[in-house]
Amino acid sequence: MTANSFTSVSLDPLLVLICVDHNARLLSYLKTQRRFAVNILQSTQRPISEYFAKPQQDPALEAQLGVRFQWSSSGIPLLAGTLAQIACNVIAEHEAGDHTIFIGEVESLDSNEGEPLLYYRGHYRGLQET
Repeated sequence: MTANSFTSVSLDPLLVLICVDHNARLLSYLKTQRRFAVNILQSTQRPISEYFAKPQQDPALEAQLGVRFQWSSSGIPLLAGTLAQIACNVIAEHEAGDHTIFIGEVESLDSNEGEPLLYYRGHYRGLQET
């Protein structure tokens, strides 16, 4: 799934949160597997963001886009070639309206050089140097 955002919760221990719509296919996976990854896409990866934002994914289009996976040491799937990859284990969940908030303890964090893909006020954007 493509998320508009995720949030840092704590530095010690290192915790993040994601909010998942009750209609999202990912919800049942998170409730049973109790783990997730946050992949921060590079500025050149807009097509991948748009692909994972769709309710259904097509394996042929996934291959055409060059989507590749790698796995954390505990088997959490991560997107290869992203700006950053954060593998997390769910330590808490809270229902809030039509979403469930999942708090994840960071198991591993890897980052690469590049610029992030940004989405703000309904549009993809770039960073400007000041």
